[in-house]
Amino acid sequence: MRRPGDHDTRDASDTPDTDDSGETGATFERGLALFNSGEFFACHEVWEELWLRSVGAEKLFYQGLIQAAVAILHAERGNLRGAVSTWRKARAKLDALPANHMGIALGEFREALARFFAAVHDSGNLPPRPQIRRDR
Repeated sequence: MRRPGDHDTRDASDTPDTDDSGETGATFERGLALFNSGEFFACHEVWEELWLRSVGAEKLFYQGLIQAAVAILHAERGNLRGAVSTWRKARAKLDALPANHMGIALGEFREALARFFAAVHDSGNLPPRPQIRRDR
């Protein structure tokens, strides 16, 4: 089993299963399901466990996803200033990663997030929530 701070030698395009037990992958999948069902605070809590014990691009990935979830939550609660600020932080992290990263169609997700926040900014109305999909 990996310990916090251990270096992961896999290619960054691999899935998030980073230990023998599949615990990390299961935790990621739980967060993914929560995100895609609109439970942004809960997915933040789940992914934070992964973020705290990750390094490098993996850490950036989890932090960007967490910040995207928090930004959407801010938008849904009417805190547009907080939404835009947090979205900018998430975008900076996610833009630094490849379009397909750790089994996720990240480029597609970034585009969906950009459309979501452009619509929020332009109209003040909430469009459908972005979803995270597996890459093909």
